[in-house]
Amino acid sequence: MTHRIRAAKAQDLQHLYEMAKLTGGGFTNLPPDKKALRAKLERAAAAFGNPLDGDPKDLRDELFVLVLENVETGEVRGTSQIFTRIGQHWPFYSYRIATLTQHSKELNRTFRAEMLNLVTDLEGSSEVGGLFLHPSERAGGLGMLLARSRYLFIAMHRKRFADRILAELRGIIDERGGSPFWDGVAGRFFGMNFQEADYFNAINGHQFIADLMPKHPVYVAMLPEAARSVIGMPHPNGRAAMRMLEEEGFAAEGYVDIFDGGPTMTARTDRVRSIAEAREVAVSQVRAPKGAGAGTGPASRALVATGKLNDFRCCFAEIAADGDALAIDPVAAANLDVREGDTIWHAAR
Repeated sequence: MTHRIRAAKAQDLQHLYEMAKLTGGGFTNLPPDKKALRAKLERAAAAFGNPLDGDPKDLRDELFVLVLENVETGEVRGTSQIFTRIGQHWPFYSYRIATLTQHSKELNRTFRAEMLNLVTDLEGSSEVGGLFLHPSERAGGLGMLLARSRYLFIAMHRKRFADRILAELRGIIDERGGSPFWDGVAGRFFGMNFQEADYFNAINGHQFIADLMPKHPVYVAMLPEAARSVIGMPHPNGRAAMRMLEEEGFAAEGYVDIFDGGPTMTARTDRVRSIAEAREVAVSQVRAPKGAGAGTGPASRALVATGKLNDFRCCFAEIAADGDALAIDPVAAANLDVREGDTIWHAAR
């Protein structure tokens, strides 16, 4: 495979901008705005350039931006992001779905009402987000490579990340680019449509939500049917991403996005499958593992990464156990720029 994941650089701006224009809205972490994207790359450069391993008692609010690169052409065909600790610069708001049960003795009836409560419960968590794969590349497992490379990065820099991690999935967006959830809930208080609010949030952050959003619970039964029907539902393009998150150990626990009502998936960081199963080993041989080689076990497909911070690289590889070390195929070794004796991290595909 000719693709690898690497740290984003300033010169990737145009590639990111072109991909951002393809998202179709509701993609807060990848706005089609060069100024905002440049600010993200600058923030990521500061994080990649910070050599500190991190103090678990004083986690920083850092952003790491990764890109999917075609090694042969140099084209950037996808991107993803990792936030070390959300909610430090401005509040991180979610709606949490709750149930209020009330009983009338006179009527002999019990009533259960679902409510949306505005909360900051997830503040301080790490977040994986901003994942976008160019439409022409949505085959061959590249989406999986983009998604799971983030977990190897976290495993390799574990002290920089919180004990809880989340992923927000884009909610339902209609044909005109609007959000039925926004129209039925927050849009009534903000005097702007979903696209305007989503863009403003992407550029300026959540503070305007704190300023204007009513703090009282919202009774779901009082919302229009169009809004009720999409609460906690992922965008059709995000269903595969939701399945991948579930396979990693993430679960929907009643949190939804305040803009489009999409589900927020959460997990304990150390229980995310790709993080829990990641192992660090030395490279013993660079050769096709399926070929002859003394002392090696059967070949298998794996996710392999190397390099700290700005030198991080990740790709799929054919590997084979060689005692306490690994043999790795030459193409992957070239993509990762590793040689015999170098250290790599790996997790089963």
